[in-house]
Amino acid sequence: MALQIGAVAPDFEAETTEGKIRFHDWIGSSWALLFSHPKDFTPVCTTELGALAKLKGEFDKRGVKLIGLSVDPVDKHTKWSDDIAETQGAAPNFPMIGDTDLSVSKLYDMLPASTTGDANARTAADNATVRNVFIIGPDKKIKLVLVYPMTTGRNFQEILRVIDSLQMTAKHRVATPADWKQGEDVIIAGSVTDDEAKTIYPQGWKSPKPYIRIVPQPR
Repeated sequence: MALQIGAVAPDFEAETTEGKIRFHDWIGSSWALLFSHPKDFTPVCTTELGALAKLKGEFDKRGVKLIGLSVDPVDKHTKWSDDIAETQGAAPNFPMIGDTDLSVSKLYDMLPASTTGDANARTAADNATVRNVFIIGPDKKIKLVLVYPMTTGRNFQEILRVIDSLQMTAKHRVATPADWKQGEDVIIAGSVTDDEAKTIYPQGWKSPKPYIRIVPQPR
């Protein structure tokens, strides 16, 4: 069974480029973005790590910690960082997990539990399913899971948009419509009765259908 939204993110200990961590302790009271890569020195992932390094300030503003993962060892991650800096204009400025025994990849259902062997002997194609994004809340529960093919680079602007939605809807009883962006109208959650909504939104709402109740984004 794959990890599902609402499940507690599995805890683990691991070596990273910034020292050994226990994952839940490392998250603390923050949000976290765990994203994985099938192999070091791969082209699409090189562009992704550079892009994410440049956007780190945006994640910091939202209280989101970044952490990457590849099955390769930490010393190889460090060498890869030089290439990322040279070709993308920014090196990773967040920890990268070395998952040489494949334990974290298997714990997060990115590789079958039966997978064995030396990580160094594995190819990117062997690890094609290790291309995931997990957004984890301060409660240590999984809020979003995305799985990408190796040939499609991740859209981090979309991930920021999702985080904005997740953080707002965690505080307010609303949902965000298709293609929503910061500052746009939102939808009153279906769990809110009309009587409750009248108390929360005394100014009323737009309702093209009884089940669609549109209000300005809460501040």
